[in-house]
Amino acid sequence: MAASFRLCCALRVTIGGAAPLLCVRGAIHASQLAHRAPLCPPTAWQQSRQGSFFNKLTADELWKGVLAESGSGARKGRGKRTKRKMKKDLNRGQIIGEGRGGFLWPGLNSPVLRDGTLQSMSRRGESEQLEVQAELLRMRDEWERRRKMRVKKDRGWTGNSMGGTSLGPPDPGPNGETYEDFDSRVIEVKSVFNMTGREGRKRSISCLVAVGNGNGAAGFALGKAADRMTALRKAKNRAIHYLYFIERYNQQTIYHDIQSKFKRTTLRMKKQNEGYGLHCHRAVITMCKLIGIKDMYCKLQGSANLLNITRALFTGLASQEVHQTLADRKRLHVVEYQAQRRALPRVVASPPGGARAEPELLDEVPNTRLNWDDVRAEQGIKRSVWGGLKRTVW
Repeated sequence: MAASFRLCCALRVTIGGAAPLLCVRGAIHASQLAHRAPLCPPTAWQQSRQGSFFNKLTADELWKGVLAESGSGARKGRGKRTKRKMKKDLNRGQIIGEGRGGFLWPGLNSPVLRDGTLQSMSRRGESEQLEVQAELLRMRDEWERRRKMRVKKDRGWTGNSMGGTSLGPPDPGPNGETYEDFDSRVIEVKSVFNMTGREGRKRSISCLVAVGNGNGAAGFALGKAADRMTALRKAKNRAIHYLYFIERYNQQTIYHDIQSKFKRTTLRMKKQNEGYGLHCHRAVITMCKLIGIKDMYCKLQGSANLLNITRALFTGLASQEVHQTLADRKRLHVVEYQAQRRALPRVVASPPGGARAEPELLDEVPNTRLNWDDVRAEQGIKRSVWGGLKRTVW
C-alpha cells in the first residue's frame, strides 16, 4: 500500500542551477515518486531570498548607517570631534542599461527609433566600448579634481570669519520671481546650543543675513539649521520677505540726525555731505551699502551685539521724517544751510497750501534730547583725561 504524505509549506528552492521550483501544499503519493527519477536531489536544494536590507532600505538610511554614530552614542554626545565623512552619490555618472559588456538597449542607453526604423538589442564593438569606458573614467577624474579644488571666496571683514561675505541674490520664488538686482551679505554666524532631555546638548548654527538692492530696499532675517550652508540659505531667502524702504536725501545720505536705541545698543547717526563716506561700525557700513547710503557718520554706544545693531539701524532709518512731511506738519518752509553758501539758505520743501502767517515761537523749547559729550564739545570744556599727564622728555 502506497504511503502518502503532505508538504504543508511553500518554499522557493533552486534545483541544480535550473529555474526555481515552487512546492505547494498538496497530496503526493510515494508510489509515483518511486517509479520516476528524483526531481531534486536533497544535496541540490538551496534556499534563496529575494529581499535583503540592500533593497528594503533607502539610500539615506544606508548612508546613515555607514557615516553616523549609533543612537546611544549620539545621545551621549560621542563622535563630535571625529572627522566628518561626506556622503557620495553613487548614481552620479551612471546610465541605466550601460555596463561592461557594451550592450545597447533601446529606450535605455540607445534610441528606440533611428531613421524611422525600430531598433533592437545590439552590442558595441570592442574598440568603441573601450572609448566609452575611458571617457567615463575621465569624467570621474574631472569631478574629483573639481571637488578638491578650493574656490577663493569673497573676503569679508576679516580673513577667517564669514561676516561681510556675499551670498549672491536670493533664490527664485515659487511663482518664478527672481531677485537679480538684490545682493545678500552675512552679518553674523554663530553656534547655538539647546539642552534636550534625550540628546543632551544639541548644537545648531544661527545666521544673520541682510539683503538689499542698493536703491533703498533692504531687509534682514535669521536662519537656523544643523549645518552652516542650510542656515545661510534659509536666512537669505527669508530676508527677501521682510523688506524696509529707506528714504535717502539726494540718494546718498539720511535726511536728518537720528538717535536710535534697541535694548542696550544706541546708534547716533549724523547726516553728512557728499564725499564724506561711511564712518561707522563695520556691520553698519555693510548694511548701508545694501541700502544705498554713501555718506553718514554713526557712533555706536553700549552693547555691540550684531543683532541689536541691525535692529537699531533699520528702526532708526525707517522712522526718519522727510523734508516734505516736516513742511506739511508745521506748515512752514524747510530750509537748509550749507557751509559753501554762507548765510544764504536753500528751500528744500514747502507746504502745498503755502506757509502759515504766524511764525514759530522763539521762546518755545524744542523737545530735543541732548548728548552730554556734544554739549561739552560745543562749549569747549571737553578735554582728554591724558591732557595733564607729565611725559618724560628723552
